[in-house]
Amino acid sequence: MRSAVLAGGAARRFEARPKGLQTVGGRRILDAVVDTLTQATGAPPLLIANDPEAVAWRSDLDIRADVRPGTASLGGIYTAVLAGDGPVFVAAWDMPFLIPGIVRELITRGTDYDVYVPESRGPRGIEPLSAVYAPTCAEAIMRSIDAGRLHTTAFHRDVRVGRLPLSEVERFGNPDELFFNVNSPEELAAARALHRRRARRGGSTRT
Repeated sequence: MRSAVLAGGAARRFEARPKGLQTVGGRRILDAVVDTLTQATGAPPLLIANDPEAVAWRSDLDIRADVRPGTASLGGIYTAVLAGDGPVFVAAWDMPFLIPGIVRELITRGTDYDVYVPESRGPRGIEPLSAVYAPTCAEAIMRSIDAGRLHTTAFHRDVRVGRLPLSEVERFGNPDELFFNVNSPEELAAARALHRRRARRGGSTRT
């Protein structure tokens, strides 16, 4: 199965640098996510990015801008779905602790759905930016965008959505860590501290 990393627009929240280019454990978050998806699928992911400087981030990747600019993460998902044949695993570029094992599990279990998401302990209860999207959801996403409903789950009521139960997610690790995303300087500091703790206890294996 193919995969895609959503790098969003040109927003810079960390001293004029995009969040995915920040480092955790001495490596850029973007590189960690790319490596995870490459290991999980056997091929490099597509990079969905609207920043004109994106080619300098990873010149080895196929880079696409949103086909519907200004439509937030939902537009990135839509672009990833349209970019090739078959389902696509989509991940945000600010998740330093995502591992190949959970990605493979979602890909394996998600074949009979339009969208297949992992459950989490986050406020939404699911992680739509670490999920599988089939081509069959493209029309529903387009209708949602046209209606101005840009939440990443706004179209779910119109498609078949499957969930990897939280108990299954927990077989791969703590969901709060697996789906940790970096959206602020405070969260970046927390991610770096978590990486140091995991390294000390030998828990940083990416499987």
